[in-house]
Amino acid sequence: MARTVDTQQVAQRRQAITLAAARLFAAHGFDQTTVAQIARAAGLSPATVFYYFPDKQAVFRSVFERDLPRSQDLVARHTHTPHPVTAITALVTELAADAQDPSAPGLLVELLRQAGRDPELVDIVARNARILHEGLAHLITRGIQDGTVDPALDPDHTARWLLAIVDAVFLNADPAHDPRPALHRTVTHYLAPPPPDPEDT
Repeated sequence: MARTVDTQQVAQRRQAITLAAARLFAAHGFDQTTVAQIARAAGLSPATVFYYFPDKQAVFRSVFERDLPRSQDLVARHTHTPHPVTAITALVTELAADAQDPSAPGLLVELLRQAGRDPELVDIVARNARILHEGLAHLITRGIQDGTVDPALDPDHTARWLLAIVDAVFLNADPAHDPRPALHRTVTHYLAPPPPDPEDT
């Protein structure tokens, strides 16, 4: 009889391995983290880690693969929001929420280090950026059309700029400081149409 795969258990164990690995990679770096340490932190054996992932690099990629469905869901939730600027600021500030995670700065540093070694990792990051970029560009276009976003802004360039601001939040992350209020103000002011020229009134 063929063995039945418990898909829920598979998902739970993969998640346990990924979360444990994320903490270790952030704290000690990719090269200094062993599969044995990951297994121990996840409450599993090294053999079990290799059952779910072919190698340590695949475990590292899994940390960032989690972002793909999350980004798709985030964009989907805001795409049809009646007020585009509200949707844009909500989307951007939600992206920045993870910057308060103590692991965020270390993971970002390791991501930059590993990107040059792993084309599959680069592809994952690029796919995630594309999802977010397209979602933001769509909302910015809607905002220009309804007059709530400065018409001088280019949607593609502005989407890239907003994502660069989010990246800067992670690069300067401080777990004791919530960056979202300042980010919200920055984005709102950047998108706002210029005030009317007094000579035109």
